[in-house]
Amino acid sequence: MSEQHLSRKISLLQATAINMIDMVGIGPFVVISLIAQTLNGPYFLYAWIAGAFLSVVDGMAWSELGATFPLAGGSYNFLKEGFGKKGGKLMSFLFVWQTMIQAPLVIASAAIGFAQYLTYIVPLNTIESKMVSGAVVLLIVFLLYRKIETIGKISVMLWIGVFVIMGWIIIGAFMHGNFLAPIKHINDGLHFNWTFVSALGFASVKSVYSYLGYYNVCHLGGEIINPEKNIPRSMFISIAAICFLYLMMNISVASVLPLHTIEKSNFVVSEYIHVIAGPTAAIIATGIILWVAFASVFSATLGYSRIPYAAAKDGAFFSVFAKLHPTKNFPYISLLILGAVAFVFSLLFRLSEVITAILAMRILVQFVGQSIGLLLLHKRKGKSFFKWRMPLFPIPVILAICLWLYIFYSTDVKMMLIAGIIILAGIITYVIKSKYRNQPPFIDNNWEKEIDEIEP
Repeated sequence: MSEQHLSRKISLLQATAINMIDMVGIGPFVVISLIAQTLNGPYFLYAWIAGAFLSVVDGMAWSELGATFPLAGGSYNFLKEGFGKKGGKLMSFLFVWQTMIQAPLVIASAAIGFAQYLTYIVPLNTIESKMVSGAVVLLIVFLLYRKIETIGKISVMLWIGVFVIMGWIIIGAFMHGNFLAPIKHINDGLHFNWTFVSALGFASVKSVYSYLGYYNVCHLGGEIINPEKNIPRSMFISIAAICFLYLMMNISVASVLPLHTIEKSNFVVSEYIHVIAGPTAAIIATGIILWVAFASVFSATLGYSRIPYAAAKDGAFFSVFAKLHPTKNFPYISLLILGAVAFVFSLLFRLSEVITAILAMRILVQFVGQSIGLLLLHKRKGKSFFKWRMPLFPIPVILAICLWLYIFYSTDVKMMLIAGIIILAGIITYVIKSKYRNQPPFIDNNWEKEIDEIEP
């Protein structure tokens, strides 16, 4: 029996749709009030601009790596190749280690957010809300249990919901509000000092959470058509489109609702639609928001399920995760296990407990570590090695590292400690595993060369 491989069936349109529905989940609809509370002024819009800027400079690093190493697992491969013989195995293991914890948390957070927003339409008690969030995870796993080309079509269908709700919000502002007012008054009361910079950092933790997902296509690198061009294109199209939609959405809401209402509301967009179009329209809009939130869980679960598969196929994780479905050709064991853990998490945690934790856990290994690995790879291989080349290298990479470290600092001491403990536990586990297998823990003697050619 011949070895099974993932098939390149995802087009640029489908890749962009997968990225965007991952980015626009429940996040932007629930963090508007949190960001407004933190900055407490019309300049809360700057947090959304800061999130977009970080996404662009970080997206350049992802584009170089994704176009050069278009394989399932994304960051797993990038860290392994970036740190090479000395440290590559450790860093890639740490990424998979934290993914097995934070990926189900990401999936669960979207499902929990879905259940919480549903309470605008249907009052739910705590147990009923948990039942809904758990059911969302189970339904997502059911929908993903199929061929990738079918998933690509489902993603485009779910993507439509993003434009429907965003278009409604923006058009509504033009018709019922003073659309330019939030822009004209964005600097009212603003004093550019350390207090503002500190508050912007705390607010950006929430806005950056809403942008996460622009790189999801990299985790599906082995299934993207013409990856050298389509991976970077899909990321930058996604970032540009989502930045525009987020800014327009926030400006629209701020042009109709007073700031104190935005700060206190748990259902900002639903209340906004209620003001401009009435209660029935607000219920319909909430239904579309739930559609978008569901789509985000779908996209995130799809991307994350490829990471343990890639590590297992490479011999760095449990071999059972490397199995592909015998007829549908997708990593079904990885999907089922991550789905099962996410289901449990959706029953245990609240949304407020996971948003900041998710970001804190990912920054040091995935974002900062990956950017450092890119700098090391440039030093070893040279600029000509990369299939896509960022402008002004290395300035965007250095900017991304500095900004990610500031966001990490802004998560709070407790979350930084938790992230550090998880990394330390991963290192200890990795060393024990290496000793058990009689392998040197920090040097890979079987490492021969980095990937120079990728199957087209």
